[in-house]
Amino acid sequence: MHPFRQAVEARDAAAIEGLLADNVVFTSPVAFKPYPGKALTAAILRGAMRVFENFRYVREIADGRNHALVFEAEVDGKALTGCDFLHLDEDGRIDEIMVMVRPLSGANALAEAMAAQFPRIQQEAMRQ
Repeated sequence: MHPFRQAVEARDAAAIEGLLADNVVFTSPVAFKPYPGKALTAAILRGAMRVFENFRYVREIADGRNHALVFEAEVDGKALTGCDFLHLDEDGRIDEIMVMVRPLSGANALAEAMAAQFPRIQQEAMRQ
């Protein structure tokens, strides 16, 4: 089991942040522009933990430094399936996270919930 999966399942925000490279880039399923940097990525992931309900990983696929973690969850009563695509740098730290979700109703619920979180996410990222 990948340490990121273990940290997410334990809801351990500090452990998640510890796995991120300083230059990590987060690509959101609902925003066009990627988010660069450890502080912002960690804050986004904390925000996601606040909005996902009944979150569970259901499959893990690994190929060298690339990992795919398939999950199921709910956001505001809408079921969704998604995947966290991780890439590890030479030191084993996560330098890329791309999240994809389906169906559209779940993605829309996630977009709304994360938009509501974004002022807090920005404040948390600036404090680090």
